Amino acid sequence: MSNDPRETARAAEAQAALDRVKRDSESLLSSSMGRAAEHFSGGDAPDGDRIELWGRRIGRSLSLLGVIALAYWLGHQLKIW
Repeated sequence: MSNDPRETARAAEAQAALDRVKRDSESLLSSSMGRAAEHFSGGDAPDGDRIELWGRRIGRSLSLLGVIALAYWLGHQLKIW
C-alpha cells in the first residue's frame, strides 16, 4: 500500500460508503428488535455486578408486563376487545 494521500482518502471514502450501505440495509424490525433485546437483557449494567444486572432485567420485564396490562385495560374500557 502506498502512502499517497489520494489513495488514503479514496480508501476512507470507500469504507464510509460501505458502512452506510451496511447501516441502511438493516431492516427496521431487525434493528429495533436488536435494540430491544439489548435493553431487556440489561446490557448497560456495570460489569461484574450481578445484582444490578438481574435487577435491571427484572424491573424492565415487570415494566413491559405493566404496559401490556394497562393497554389491555384501556382496550377493555374503550370496548375495543
